[in-house]
Formats: sequence, C-alpha cells, structure tokens
Amino acid sequence: SVLMSVVIVGGNERMAGQYEDICREHGYKAKVFTKESGSLKRKLGSPDLLILFISTVSHKMVISVTQEAKRNQVPVARVHTSSATALRAALAKWVS
Repeated sequence: SVLMSVVIVGGNERMAGQYEDICREHGYKAKVFTKESGSLKRKLGSPDLLILFISTVSHKMVISVTQEAKRNQVPVARVHTSSATALRAALAKWVS
C-alpha cells in the first residue's frame, strides 16, 4: 500500500524528527518545513494532508500556503500548538 503523504509547515525545528515519527505511526510519510522560505509554495506538491502549525508561522505564510493547498485540493489542518500531542490529535481527526 502506498503511504499517504503529509506536509507539515511550521512547528519546532528540534521536533522535526519526532513529527515525522508520529506521522509514520499514523501511516503518513511526512515532509517537514519548519523554516519559512519563499520557495516553500513550490515544494508543497499535492500531499494528502497539509498541517499548519499556526503559532510558529507568519500570517502571510499561512495565507500563501493555504491558497496553494486549495488550488491543489489538499485538505488543511490548522494546529495551534506545535506539540507532539497536538499533531497526534490532528492526525487522528483526519485518519478515520
């Protein structure tokens, strides 16, 4: 079976590896972008789910990434705290 893919934007750089592990536990292959960069939009591709850690990303970035996701019909989960628990909760909600 093909792993579903998730892109995480924002969050805590030190936790990037942990985010990937958590996604893997839920059957997702994750790409994590903790740093904002202008070319981020081009790197998004069309994952099955986009997770935005709102608290660590600029408003401008949120808007740009959300628009890109909408264009590619990618569902967006907005997560307010960039903790492992918050990520697990968001994934559990989508993977049902």
